Amino acid sequence: MPSQAPGTGPLAPASAVRRTGVDAGRWPDVARLPSAAPARTAIARHFVGRALDRLALTGPATGARSSAAGPRLTLHDPDAFYRRIGRHGLIGFGESYMAGEWDSDDLAGVLTVLAQHIDDLIPAPLRRLRSLWVSARPAADRNTRTGARDNIQRHYDLSNNLFATFLDPTLTYSSALFPAFPVRFESLASAQHRKIDRLLDLAGIREGTRLLEIGTGWGELALRAAARGAQVTTLTLSAEQAVLARERIAAAGVADRVDVQLRDYRDIEGRYDAVISVEMIEAVGAEYWPSYFTALRRALVPGGRIALQAITMGHQQMLHTAATHTFISKYVFPGGLIPSREAIAEHSAAAGLTTATDNGYADHYAETLRLWRDRFTTNRAAVTELGFDPAFRRMWEFYLAYSEAGFRSRYLDVRQLLFTEGTPR
Repeated sequence: MPSQAPGTGPLAPASAVRRTGVDAGRWPDVARLPSAAPARTAIARHFVGRALDRLALTGPATGARSSAAGPRLTLHDPDAFYRRIGRHGLIGFGESYMAGEWDSDDLAGVLTVLAQHIDDLIPAPLRRLRSLWVSARPAADRNTRTGARDNIQRHYDLSNNLFATFLDPTLTYSSALFPAFPVRFESLASAQHRKIDRLLDLAGIREGTRLLEIGTGWGELALRAAARGAQVTTLTLSAEQAVLARERIAAAGVADRVDVQLRDYRDIEGRYDAVISVEMIEAVGAEYWPSYFTALRRALVPGGRIALQAITMGHQQMLHTAATHTFISKYVFPGGLIPSREAIAEHSAAAGLTTATDNGYADHYAETLRLWRDRFTTNRAAVTELGFDPAFRRMWEFYLAYSEAGFRSRYLDVRQLLFTEGTPR
Protein backbone atom coordinates (compact mmCIF):
# COMPACT_ATOMS: atom_id res chain seq x y z
CA MET A 1 0.00 0.00 0.00
CA PRO A 2 1.17 3.57 -0.61
CA SER A 3 2.17 5.67 2.35
CA GLN A 4 -0.40 7.81 4.12
CA ALA A 5 -1.41 10.71 1.93
CA PRO A 6 -0.50 14.35 2.60
CA GLY A 7 -2.95 16.21 4.82
CA THR A 8 -4.12 13.17 6.75
CA GLY A 9 -4.24 12.86 10.50
CA PRO A 10 -5.75 10.85 13.37
CA LEU A 11 -8.86 8.73 12.90
CA ALA A 12 -12.01 10.83 12.88
CA PRO A 13 -14.58 10.09 15.60
CA ALA A 14 -17.14 7.60 14.30
CA SER A 15 -19.99 9.97 15.01
CA ALA A 16 -18.45 12.56 12.66
CA VAL A 17 -18.03 10.26 9.64
CA ARG A 18 -20.53 10.91 6.84
CA ARG A 19 -18.93 9.36 3.77
CA THR A 20 -19.03 5.58 4.13
CA GLY A 21 -16.89 5.05 1.03
CA VAL A 22 -13.98 7.14 2.37
CA ASP A 23 -11.22 5.73 4.60
CA ALA A 24 -11.51 7.89 7.72
CA GLY A 25 -8.04 6.89 8.89
CA ARG A 26 -6.32 8.14 5.74
CA TRP A 27 -8.70 10.98 4.83
CA PRO A 28 -10.26 12.25 8.07
CA ASP A 29 -11.24 15.67 6.77
CA VAL A 30 -12.90 14.12 3.72
CA ALA A 31 -14.69 11.32 5.56
CA ARG A 32 -16.34 13.67 8.03
CA LEU A 33 -18.16 16.91 7.56
CA PRO A 34 -16.88 19.91 9.52
CA SER A 35 -18.89 20.99 12.53
CA ALA A 36 -21.98 22.97 11.70
CA ALA A 37 -21.57 26.72 11.20
CA PRO A 38 -25.00 27.88 10.02
CA ALA A 39 -24.06 31.49 9.29
CA ARG A 40 -20.98 30.58 7.26
CA THR A 41 -22.84 27.86 5.40
CA ALA A 42 -25.62 30.32 4.55
CA ILE A 43 -23.08 32.85 3.27
CA ALA A 44 -21.41 30.20 1.10
CA ARG A 45 -24.76 29.03 -0.24
CA HIS A 46 -25.80 32.57 -1.10
CA PHE A 47 -22.63 33.87 -2.75
CA VAL A 48 -21.15 30.67 -4.21
CA GLY A 49 -24.52 29.34 -5.30
CA ARG A 50 -25.41 32.64 -6.95
CA ALA A 51 -22.03 32.73 -8.71
CA LEU A 52 -22.44 29.18 -10.01
CA ASP A 53 -25.88 30.04 -11.37
CA ARG A 54 -24.62 33.30 -12.88
CA LEU A 55 -21.83 31.42 -14.65
CA ALA A 56 -24.37 28.80 -15.83
CA LEU A 57 -22.42 26.02 -14.12
CA THR A 58 -25.38 24.66 -12.13
CA GLY A 59 -29.13 24.99 -12.25
CA PRO A 60 -31.05 26.46 -15.17
CA ALA A 61 -28.88 28.34 -17.62
CA THR A 62 -29.52 32.08 -17.86
CA GLY A 63 -29.39 34.65 -20.62
CA ALA A 64 -28.10 33.37 -23.95
CA ARG A 65 -26.53 30.30 -22.37
CA SER A 66 -28.19 26.92 -22.84
CA SER A 67 -27.66 23.80 -20.79
CA ALA A 68 -25.28 22.54 -23.50
CA ALA A 69 -23.34 25.78 -23.83
CA GLY A 70 -20.57 24.92 -21.41
CA PRO A 71 -19.33 22.66 -18.64
CA ARG A 72 -21.72 21.71 -15.87
CA LEU A 73 -21.24 21.10 -12.16
CA THR A 74 -23.63 18.55 -10.64
CA LEU A 75 -24.28 18.76 -6.90
CA HIS A 76 -25.06 15.39 -5.35
CA ASP A 77 -25.19 16.77 -1.80
CA PRO A 78 -25.67 20.56 -1.80
CA ASP A 79 -25.85 20.79 1.99
CA ALA A 80 -22.47 19.10 2.44
CA PHE A 81 -20.96 21.09 -0.47
CA TYR A 82 -21.87 24.50 0.99
CA ARG A 83 -21.07 23.44 4.54
CA ARG A 84 -17.53 22.48 3.56
CA ILE A 85 -16.98 25.68 1.58
CA GLY A 86 -18.43 27.80 4.37
CA ARG A 87 -16.07 26.22 6.85
CA HIS A 88 -12.88 25.73 4.82
CA GLY A 89 -13.20 27.73 1.59
CA LEU A 90 -11.35 26.28 -1.40
CA ILE A 91 -9.97 23.40 0.68
CA GLY A 92 -13.56 22.45 1.42
CA PHE A 93 -14.41 22.76 -2.27
CA GLY A 94 -11.72 20.22 -3.15
CA GLU A 95 -12.54 17.92 -0.24
CA SER A 96 -16.17 17.93 -1.33
CA TYR A 97 -15.06 16.62 -4.72
CA MET A 98 -12.90 13.95 -3.07
CA ALA A 99 -15.96 12.90 -1.05
CA GLY A 100 -18.06 12.54 -4.20
CA GLU A 101 -20.47 15.32 -3.24
CA TRP A 102 -20.20 16.94 -6.67
CA ASP A 103 -19.09 15.98 -10.16
CA SER A 104 -18.76 17.52 -13.58
CA ASP A 105 -19.06 16.44 -17.19
CA ASP A 106 -15.95 18.59 -17.79
CA LEU A 107 -13.98 19.05 -14.59
CA ALA A 108 -11.19 21.14 -16.12
CA GLY A 109 -13.78 23.25 -17.93
CA VAL A 110 -15.71 24.04 -14.73
CA LEU A 111 -12.51 24.90 -12.90
CA THR A 112 -11.34 27.09 -15.80
CA VAL A 113 -14.56 29.12 -15.68
CA LEU A 114 -14.18 29.54 -11.93
CA ALA A 115 -10.52 30.54 -12.28
CA GLN A 116 -11.42 33.14 -14.91
CA HIS A 117 -13.94 34.70 -12.51
CA ILE A 118 -12.13 34.08 -9.23
CA ASP A 119 -12.16 37.77 -8.29
CA ASP A 120 -15.89 38.05 -8.97
CA LEU A 121 -17.13 35.10 -6.92
CA ILE A 122 -17.07 36.87 -3.55
CA PRO A 123 -17.82 40.61 -3.10
CA ALA A 124 -14.79 42.77 -2.34
CA PRO A 125 -15.90 43.64 1.24
CA LEU A 126 -16.10 39.92 2.10
CA ARG A 127 -12.76 39.18 0.42
CA ARG A 128 -11.16 41.49 2.96
CA LEU A 129 -12.42 39.12 5.66
CA ARG A 130 -10.79 36.06 4.09
CA SER A 131 -8.61 35.50 7.16
CA LEU A 132 -11.75 34.49 9.06
CA TRP A 133 -12.22 31.30 7.00
CA VAL A 134 -8.74 30.44 5.72
CA SER A 135 -6.01 28.92 7.84
CA ALA A 136 -2.30 29.61 7.85
CA ARG A 137 0.18 27.10 6.49
CA PRO A 138 1.38 24.57 9.08
CA ALA A 139 4.76 25.38 10.57
CA ALA A 140 5.72 21.74 10.03
CA ASP A 141 5.62 22.32 6.24
CA ARG A 142 8.49 24.85 6.28
CA ASN A 143 11.29 23.89 3.93
CA THR A 144 14.10 23.52 6.41
CA ARG A 145 16.57 20.85 5.35
CA THR A 146 14.53 18.21 7.17
CA GLY A 147 11.20 19.72 6.16
CA ALA A 148 12.15 19.97 2.49
CA ARG A 149 13.14 16.32 2.39
CA ASP A 150 9.88 15.28 4.06
CA ASN A 151 7.79 17.50 1.76
CA ILE A 152 9.43 16.17 -1.39
CA GLN A 153 9.08 12.57 -0.28
CA ARG A 154 5.38 13.03 0.54
CA HIS A 155 4.73 13.74 -3.14
CA TYR A 156 7.47 12.21 -5.26
CA ASP A 157 7.92 9.03 -3.22
CA LEU A 158 4.26 8.00 -3.46
CA SER A 159 5.22 5.44 -6.14
CA ASN A 160 7.26 5.54 -9.32
CA ASN A 161 4.60 3.28 -10.82
CA LEU A 162 1.89 5.83 -10.01
CA PHE A 163 3.65 8.50 -12.05
CA ALA A 164 4.18 6.02 -14.87
CA THR A 165 0.40 5.65 -15.20
CA PHE A 166 0.08 9.18 -16.59
CA LEU A 167 3.50 10.44 -17.69
CA ASP A 168 4.95 9.62 -21.11
CA PRO A 169 7.82 7.11 -21.45
CA THR A 170 10.42 9.81 -20.73
CA LEU A 171 8.89 10.17 -17.22
CA THR A 172 9.15 13.96 -17.51
CA TYR A 173 7.00 15.69 -14.87
CA SER A 174 7.02 19.28 -16.14
CA SER A 175 5.55 21.26 -19.00
CA ALA A 176 6.25 20.05 -22.51
CA LEU A 177 6.88 22.42 -25.43
CA PHE A 178 4.72 21.82 -28.48
CA PRO A 179 5.60 23.04 -31.98
CA ALA A 180 2.48 25.18 -32.47
CA PHE A 181 -1.16 25.73 -31.51
CA PRO A 182 -3.56 24.27 -32.35
CA VAL A 183 -1.40 21.27 -31.51
CA ARG A 184 -0.47 19.12 -34.46
CA PHE A 185 -0.22 15.41 -33.80
CA GLU A 186 2.98 14.77 -31.90
CA SER A 187 3.86 12.40 -29.11
CA LEU A 188 4.16 13.93 -25.66
CA ALA A 189 7.64 12.43 -25.44
CA SER A 190 8.72 14.44 -28.49
CA ALA A 191 7.29 17.63 -26.99
CA GLN A 192 9.13 16.92 -23.74
CA HIS A 193 12.39 16.46 -25.61
CA ARG A 194 11.83 19.78 -27.39
CA LYS A 195 11.44 21.48 -24.00
CA ILE A 196 14.55 19.80 -22.59
CA ASP A 197 16.63 20.58 -25.66
CA ARG A 198 15.63 24.24 -25.52
CA LEU A 199 16.77 24.44 -21.90
CA LEU A 200 20.05 22.71 -22.78
CA ASP A 201 20.53 25.20 -25.61
CA LEU A 202 19.77 28.14 -23.31
CA ALA A 203 22.38 26.90 -20.86
CA GLY A 204 24.93 26.29 -23.64
CA ILE A 205 25.31 22.56 -22.97
CA ARG A 206 27.82 20.87 -25.25
CA GLU A 207 30.73 18.45 -25.18
CA GLY A 208 32.71 18.87 -21.97
CA THR A 209 30.21 21.19 -20.18
CA ARG A 210 30.11 20.70 -16.42
CA LEU A 211 26.39 20.83 -15.68
CA LEU A 212 24.61 20.97 -12.34
CA GLU A 213 20.94 20.01 -12.37
CA ILE A 214 18.84 20.84 -9.31
CA GLY A 215 15.85 18.52 -9.29
CA THR A 216 16.62 15.23 -11.05
CA GLY A 217 13.11 13.99 -11.68
CA TRP A 218 13.53 10.56 -13.26
CA GLY A 219 16.66 11.59 -15.13
CA GLU A 220 15.58 12.49 -18.67
CA LEU A 221 17.29 15.89 -18.79
CA ALA A 222 20.51 14.41 -17.40
CA LEU A 223 20.36 11.68 -20.05
CA ARG A 224 20.02 14.17 -22.91
CA ALA A 225 22.76 16.39 -21.50
CA ALA A 226 25.08 13.39 -21.19
CA ALA A 227 24.28 12.46 -24.81
CA ARG A 228 25.71 15.87 -25.78
CA GLY A 229 28.92 14.98 -23.96
CA ALA A 230 28.28 16.99 -20.78
CA GLN A 231 29.47 15.87 -17.35
CA VAL A 232 26.33 16.04 -15.18
CA THR A 233 25.83 16.28 -11.44
CA THR A 234 22.13 16.08 -10.60
CA LEU A 235 20.54 16.57 -7.18
CA THR A 236 17.30 15.22 -5.76
CA LEU A 237 15.68 14.71 -2.35
CA SER A 238 13.48 11.86 -3.57
CA ALA A 239 14.92 8.43 -2.83
CA GLU A 240 12.40 6.77 -5.19
CA GLN A 241 13.37 9.05 -8.06
CA ALA A 242 17.08 8.60 -7.42
CA VAL A 243 16.84 4.79 -7.65
CA LEU A 244 14.96 4.80 -10.94
CA ALA A 245 17.03 7.66 -12.41
CA ARG A 246 20.24 5.71 -11.72
CA GLU A 247 18.75 2.61 -13.33
CA ARG A 248 17.77 4.54 -16.46
CA ILE A 249 21.17 6.26 -16.65
CA ALA A 250 23.00 2.94 -16.32
CA ALA A 251 20.77 1.33 -18.96
CA ALA A 252 21.63 4.18 -21.34
CA GLY A 253 25.35 3.55 -20.82
CA VAL A 254 26.16 7.03 -19.48
CA ALA A 255 26.69 6.28 -15.78
CA ASP A 256 30.27 7.55 -16.13
CA ARG A 257 28.93 10.98 -17.15
CA VAL A 258 26.01 11.40 -14.70
CA ASP A 259 26.26 11.51 -10.91
CA VAL A 260 22.88 11.35 -9.14
CA GLN A 261 23.14 12.68 -5.59
CA LEU A 262 20.61 12.70 -2.75
CA ARG A 263 21.49 16.23 -1.70
CA ASP A 264 19.81 19.50 -0.75
CA TYR A 265 20.51 22.45 -3.07
CA ARG A 266 21.88 24.31 -0.03
CA ASP A 267 24.67 21.73 0.18
CA ILE A 268 25.99 22.04 -3.38
CA GLU A 269 29.67 21.23 -3.78
CA GLY A 270 31.88 22.39 -6.63
CA ARG A 271 31.41 24.93 -9.41
CA TYR A 272 29.89 24.40 -12.82
CA ASP A 273 29.74 25.92 -16.29
CA ALA A 274 25.94 25.76 -16.24
CA VAL A 275 23.04 25.14 -13.87
CA ILE A 276 19.57 23.95 -14.90
CA SER A 277 16.58 23.69 -12.59
CA VAL A 278 13.17 22.67 -13.96
CA GLU A 279 10.06 23.48 -11.91
CA MET A 280 11.90 23.06 -8.64
CA ILE A 281 11.71 26.63 -7.34
CA GLU A 282 8.02 25.99 -6.56
CA ALA A 283 9.12 23.53 -3.85
CA VAL A 284 11.62 25.90 -2.22
CA GLY A 285 9.25 28.16 -0.25
CA ALA A 286 9.32 31.96 -0.21
CA GLU A 287 11.52 32.30 2.85
CA TYR A 288 14.22 30.23 1.13
CA TRP A 289 14.19 31.86 -2.30
CA PRO A 290 17.17 34.07 -1.34
CA SER A 291 19.11 30.93 -0.35
CA TYR A 292 18.11 29.21 -3.58
CA PHE A 293 19.30 31.98 -5.90
CA THR A 294 22.45 32.49 -3.86
CA ALA A 295 23.20 28.77 -4.19
CA LEU A 296 22.68 28.96 -7.96
CA ARG A 297 25.05 31.91 -8.26
CA ARG A 298 27.73 30.33 -6.07
CA ALA A 299 27.65 27.15 -8.14
CA LEU A 300 28.64 29.02 -11.32
CA VAL A 301 32.11 29.55 -12.68
CA PRO A 302 32.68 33.07 -14.07
CA GLY A 303 30.68 33.46 -17.27
CA GLY A 304 28.40 30.55 -16.43
CA ARG A 305 24.72 30.34 -17.33
CA ILE A 306 21.58 29.34 -15.42
CA ALA A 307 18.48 28.03 -17.21
CA LEU A 308 15.31 27.88 -15.15
CA GLN A 309 11.83 26.61 -15.92
CA ALA A 310 9.36 27.96 -13.38
CA ILE A 311 5.61 28.11 -12.89
CA THR A 312 4.53 31.66 -12.01
CA MET A 313 1.42 33.48 -10.81
CA GLY A 314 0.50 37.13 -10.36
CA HIS A 315 2.26 38.91 -7.53
CA GLN A 316 -0.81 39.75 -5.45
CA GLN A 317 -2.13 36.22 -5.89
CA MET A 318 1.24 34.91 -4.74
CA LEU A 319 1.14 37.06 -1.59
CA HIS A 320 -2.34 35.80 -0.73
CA THR A 321 -1.38 32.19 -1.44
CA ALA A 322 1.78 32.45 0.66
CA ALA A 323 -0.31 33.31 3.70
CA THR A 324 -2.91 30.59 3.12
CA HIS A 325 -3.12 26.84 3.58
CA THR A 326 -4.59 25.69 0.25
CA PHE A 327 -5.96 22.43 -1.10
CA ILE A 328 -2.73 21.94 -3.07
CA SER A 329 -0.47 22.64 -0.08
CA LYS A 330 -2.55 20.32 2.12
CA TYR A 331 -2.89 17.35 -0.19
CA VAL A 332 -0.45 17.60 -3.11
CA PHE A 333 2.64 19.80 -2.59
CA PRO A 334 3.20 20.48 1.12
CA GLY A 335 5.50 23.45 1.59
CA GLY A 336 5.18 24.50 -2.04
CA LEU A 337 4.59 28.04 -3.30
CA ILE A 338 4.48 29.26 -6.90
CA PRO A 339 6.50 32.48 -7.27
CA SER A 340 5.59 35.59 -9.21
CA ARG A 341 7.80 36.99 -11.94
CA GLU A 342 8.44 39.96 -9.66
CA ALA A 343 9.66 37.67 -6.87
CA ILE A 344 11.97 35.82 -9.25
CA ALA A 345 13.37 39.10 -10.60
CA GLU A 346 13.88 40.50 -7.10
CA HIS A 347 15.66 37.49 -5.62
CA SER A 348 17.75 36.66 -8.67
CA ALA A 349 18.96 40.28 -8.90
CA ALA A 350 19.77 40.32 -5.18
CA ALA A 351 21.98 37.27 -5.78
CA GLY A 352 23.86 39.10 -8.54
CA LEU A 353 22.10 37.54 -11.54
CA THR A 354 20.77 39.23 -14.67
CA THR A 355 17.73 37.95 -16.56
CA ALA A 356 18.79 37.51 -20.17
CA THR A 357 15.75 35.57 -21.48
CA ASP A 358 12.20 35.17 -20.17
CA ASN A 359 9.52 33.44 -22.25
CA GLY A 360 6.09 32.13 -21.25
CA TYR A 361 4.28 28.96 -22.38
CA ALA A 362 0.98 28.74 -20.46
CA ASP A 363 -0.90 27.06 -23.32
CA HIS A 364 1.77 24.38 -23.51
CA TYR A 365 1.33 23.47 -19.86
CA ALA A 366 -2.45 23.36 -20.18
CA GLU A 367 -2.09 20.87 -23.03
CA THR A 368 0.50 18.83 -21.12
CA LEU A 369 -1.84 18.58 -18.14
CA ARG A 370 -4.77 17.63 -20.35
CA LEU A 371 -2.77 14.72 -21.75
CA TRP A 372 -1.65 13.65 -18.27
CA ARG A 373 -5.22 13.76 -16.97
CA ASP A 374 -6.52 11.76 -19.93
CA ARG A 375 -3.90 9.09 -19.29
CA PHE A 376 -4.61 9.06 -15.56
CA THR A 377 -8.36 8.59 -16.01
CA THR A 378 -7.80 5.96 -18.70
CA ASN A 379 -5.52 4.06 -16.30
CA ARG A 380 -7.77 4.22 -13.21
CA ALA A 381 -7.71 0.44 -12.91
CA ALA A 382 -3.90 0.41 -12.83
CA VAL A 383 -3.91 3.13 -10.15
CA THR A 384 -6.31 1.02 -8.08
CA GLU A 385 -4.08 -2.04 -8.47
CA LEU A 386 -1.21 -0.01 -7.01
CA GLY A 387 -3.25 0.39 -3.81
CA PHE A 388 -4.60 3.92 -4.25
CA ASP A 389 -8.18 4.28 -3.07
CA PRO A 390 -11.09 6.20 -4.67
CA ALA A 391 -10.53 9.33 -2.56
CA PHE A 392 -6.91 9.47 -3.72
CA ARG A 393 -7.91 8.98 -7.35
CA ARG A 394 -10.48 11.80 -7.14
CA MET A 395 -7.95 14.01 -5.36
CA TRP A 396 -5.38 13.41 -8.12
CA GLU A 397 -7.92 14.03 -10.89
CA PHE A 398 -8.94 17.26 -9.16
CA TYR A 399 -5.29 18.32 -8.83
CA LEU A 400 -4.55 17.73 -12.52
CA ALA A 401 -7.75 19.46 -13.68
CA TYR A 402 -7.25 22.34 -11.20
CA SER A 403 -3.73 22.88 -12.53
CA GLU A 404 -4.87 22.70 -16.16
CA ALA A 405 -7.54 25.30 -15.40
CA GLY A 406 -4.93 27.59 -13.87
CA PHE A 407 -3.00 27.69 -17.14
CA ARG A 408 -6.04 27.81 -19.44
CA SER A 409 -7.37 30.83 -17.53
CA ARG A 410 -3.87 32.45 -17.44
CA TYR A 411 -4.05 32.57 -13.67
CA LEU A 412 -0.78 30.61 -13.96
CA ASP A 413 2.05 30.71 -16.45
CA VAL A 414 5.21 28.69 -17.02
CA ARG A 415 8.42 30.51 -17.95
CA GLN A 416 11.81 29.52 -19.30
CA LEU A 417 14.44 31.96 -18.07
CA LEU A 418 18.15 32.40 -18.67
CA PHE A 419 20.29 34.11 -16.01
CA THR A 420 23.85 35.31 -16.29
CA GLU A 421 26.15 36.95 -13.80
CA GLY A 422 26.35 40.67 -13.10
CA THR A 423 24.27 43.60 -14.23
CA PRO A 424 23.21 44.29 -17.84
CA ARG A 425 25.42 46.62 -19.86
